Amino acid sequence: MTNDETATSPLATSLVERVDAAIAESVAPAATEVDRTGEFPSASIAALAAAGALGATVPAEFGGSGAGVDTASEVIRRISGACGSTAMIVAMHYSATAMLVAAGRADALAEIAAGTHLTTLAFSESGSRSHFWAPLSTARASGDAVVLDARKSWVTAAHHADSYVWSSRPLAAEGPMTLWYVPRTTPGIAVAGGFDGLGLRGNDSCPVVGADVVIPRANMLGDDGAGLDAALSVVLPWFLVLNASASLGLMQAVTAATTAHLVGTRLEHVDQSLAQQLPARTRLARMQIEADRNRALITDAAGAVVAGRPDASLLVLEAKASADQGSAAAADLAMTACGGAAFRRELAVERRFRDSRAAQVMAPTTDALWDIVGRALCGLPLIDPAEFGRAEPGQAEA
Repeated sequence: MTNDETATSPLATSLVERVDAAIAESVAPAATEVDRTGEFPSASIAALAAAGALGATVPAEFGGSGAGVDTASEVIRRISGACGSTAMIVAMHYSATAMLVAAGRADALAEIAAGTHLTTLAFSESGSRSHFWAPLSTARASGDAVVLDARKSWVTAAHHADSYVWSSRPLAAEGPMTLWYVPRTTPGIAVAGGFDGLGLRGNDSCPVVGADVVIPRANMLGDDGAGLDAALSVVLPWFLVLNASASLGLMQAVTAATTAHLVGTRLEHVDQSLAQQLPARTRLARMQIEADRNRALITDAAGAVVAGRPDASLLVLEAKASADQGSAAAADLAMTACGGAAFRRELAVERRFRDSRAAQVMAPTTDALWDIVGRALCGLPLIDPAEFGRAEPGQAEA
């Protein structure tokens, strides 16, 4: 199977062809400027929406293409090869869409299918940081409505998403979490500041504050108190596979850039290309092996999710943990193999070096994933119940 091989269904092939055209026409040409300025890649997202990418995973009954996580993985890999920021925005969109599909949120899904609605996750919070399974934000009843209060720490596409899949403490039930559909323009929501980060500079990942945010009770996604189960069983497999796929696209892109540099650059005093130098070649080989190893794991994990295999949960956890490390390792090797040229922006190696650092600290972090995988292997609860937070349902943490 080659790096460019895709799912064999006509639907997947047609979608990938349209996505490739959008990448070539819009995403790739804008990537350097998106990184330089930190601006949200609005034109790239619009081009992908026009190509049918935003609605790809919405079931046909709501007007979408009904693509699975395997096809979405391929889309994210290809986008990431051109622009990591754009790939992360679409990956978060697909992850949030999975929850809207599970909840049958027809209004939002029809708009997503039409390419007119971008959604995202609003899980991580200032009080619990990367421990997304322990929200401190609250929900309280107010007649037929619900009032939400929260300090979300990082929300991708915070200023630009049309909706958030939002976590809070339960309204009244037992359990650590309830999920909600929250339109971004709901009064009481404020996006705090902008994003000026080391890598993925255009992903608009910003804090979001909710103060007396009133939404209909019908905006609850699933049952009260059952949000953690939904997050783990519905959202997390998509999030993990797609994050891993973004890291894979980065690995493949940085390997291709390194190959081109080594082959095309000469040491004139010995009349040899850099590719003829042994240390550079061995570093390149290690990069390719890292990419191929992770491609095999990600493909298997996505296939396990689609097939409902019993090993799917473990494989998706492994996939992100492995790809997090693999992308950083490949980018490190590229910086060394390309030498001083890698520090210049035109080679795009240093951009991918910076982008490769993000995945390791994106919840669940690599350290957390290693612990969760170990817990799974030992038959322990995946998350220590002591980490679910101390607030009572419906009450804010003091």
